[in-house]
Amino acid sequence: MSLQRTISEKVKEAVQELYGAGLESVELQATRKEFEGDITVVVFPMLRVVKGNPVQIGEAVGKYLVSNVDEINDFNVVKGFLNLVILDAYYLEFFNGIRNDVAYGFVTPSKEDKSVMVEYSSPNTNKPLHLGHVRNNLLGYSVAEIIKASGKNVYKTQIINDRGIHICKSMLAWQEYGNGETPESTNLKGDKLVGNYYVKFDKIYKDQIVQLINEGKTEEEAKKEAPILIKAQEMLRKWESGDKEVVQLWKMMNGWVYEGFNQTYKTLGVDFDSYYYESNTYLLGKDNIEEGLSKGVFYKKEDGSVWCDLSAEKLDDKLVLRSDGTSVYMTQDIGTAIQRIKDNPDVGGMIYTVGNEQDHHFKVLFAILKKLGYDWAKHLHHLSYGMVDLPSGKMKSREGTVVDADDLILEMAKTAGDISKDLGKLEGYTEEDKLEVYNTIGLGALKYFILKVDPKKRILFNPEESVDFQGNTGPFIQYTYARIQAILRKADFEYSQTITNIDLQQKEKELIKQLELYPDVIQNAANELSPAIVANYTYDLVKSYNSFFQNVSIFGADTDSEKIFRVQLSSLVGSTIKSAFQLLGINVPERM
Repeated sequence: MSLQRTISEKVKEAVQELYGAGLESVELQATRKEFEGDITVVVFPMLRVVKGNPVQIGEAVGKYLVSNVDEINDFNVVKGFLNLVILDAYYLEFFNGIRNDVAYGFVTPSKEDKSVMVEYSSPNTNKPLHLGHVRNNLLGYSVAEIIKASGKNVYKTQIINDRGIHICKSMLAWQEYGNGETPESTNLKGDKLVGNYYVKFDKIYKDQIVQLINEGKTEEEAKKEAPILIKAQEMLRKWESGDKEVVQLWKMMNGWVYEGFNQTYKTLGVDFDSYYYESNTYLLGKDNIEEGLSKGVFYKKEDGSVWCDLSAEKLDDKLVLRSDGTSVYMTQDIGTAIQRIKDNPDVGGMIYTVGNEQDHHFKVLFAILKKLGYDWAKHLHHLSYGMVDLPSGKMKSREGTVVDADDLILEMAKTAGDISKDLGKLEGYTEEDKLEVYNTIGLGALKYFILKVDPKKRILFNPEESVDFQGNTGPFIQYTYARIQAILRKADFEYSQTITNIDLQQKEKELIKQLELYPDVIQNAANELSPAIVANYTYDLVKSYNSFFQNVSIFGADTDSEKIFRVQLSSLVGSTIKSAFQLLGINVPERM
């Protein structure tokens, strides 16, 4: 039993014994730094069942706890707060119990537990990944890693939007204006080459609209009658009918894009266990609609269209099949969700990492799947996140004004290099070593800046602000980790023995208390689907370590035992930083 739980039980016991009253719960919090103590019992909620002065109640309960809990050494009462002083021996015993645990904070999955599927990325094959995709990928990957660390088996997946009119636009523009260009002949990544033709299509389309308007058409007529759009629509019809030439072109250009995506994923440090393609899933769901009709989950209108009544869920009725029998996106998503469970029977829930503009869509999807009677539908979550803006404004794919993910990663490494040079951080490094550290710092800065923010919030991303070696940034935390590694290299003595006979400095105790929180932080982050909880915990740990480092001498300790303990404490803080950053997908440099 944890110390906090023991204290809660003993407080209930004290109130029962002293006042003959039963407490349902006990509120504990960390003692504020200006007061002596480690754990604080909040007395005020007890006044609901115990009549009296909160200070006197606190004094009585405090005396009871000192007599009945071995780990409590002393107490003090400030107004309605009972501050408990915990013995150093407790913290030393706790520290010695975890310092060699390489998986500290992580829970091994149980065979009985259902797995969780996390979907993220889900790009279109008509353009390269951009800044918005970066947030999506970082969030999805990190949440998957955190859930895995919390004790669940996890599948990482994505659905690739590889069909439809937007894909045909790129294909048509390349066919008509590409002159046979390939990624090899242009020395461009395949996703960038295809994306250029998506932009090309849009430019020609707009020019044709202007021309048609000048010829007397209305804007609405011009948009529908632009020759290049009509050709793209015809290409889509050919693709759907299996035209060999169109399908071959589609496969070739999508192949270019996949190769480009894979390079970006590798650079970004994210991975997947499975892929679903819309070209394989867009016909899914129709059978499920028929089944739902027979069960009364759906109803048919006079025109033959099929709908779901969601009034009980306080949502509008939802179209699930058009009157001509063709599916809508909702139909596909219903079918794909069901197919994923068929493919992975051990999956008991799914998390969809998708921007907050789709909040309503997922409310409807989850409601329909529950109505269809699937138990796993109770465990579906939409990891909804806000958009990422730059100081220069919003991004638009069709106009070619998006911030390309690859360009952003390169820019981050360059920014990290420029700032590191100005600060003289890497003097004496080879050029190759410098580039490796710049990439680690730059990518770490980008990831941390995005992941430290609650997913629901919109982000204004400033590259230079993110590569700051001070404050709540990735480089600040990476630098602290590198400093700890330098301390460990400097320790030219054996420091593996267990230390049990020292008096702890306040800064040392604060650090151990911070380390004690790590397992709960992982569980909380998994429950909330929020890497920000891990990110900000790591920053707090680093702040606590830096305060310790500045106020407590490591190698100038009074005794060998104190010196050994402080090196051990530094080592455990370093490994916890590394562990937490791995959950965020961030690497840490051994030297900086």
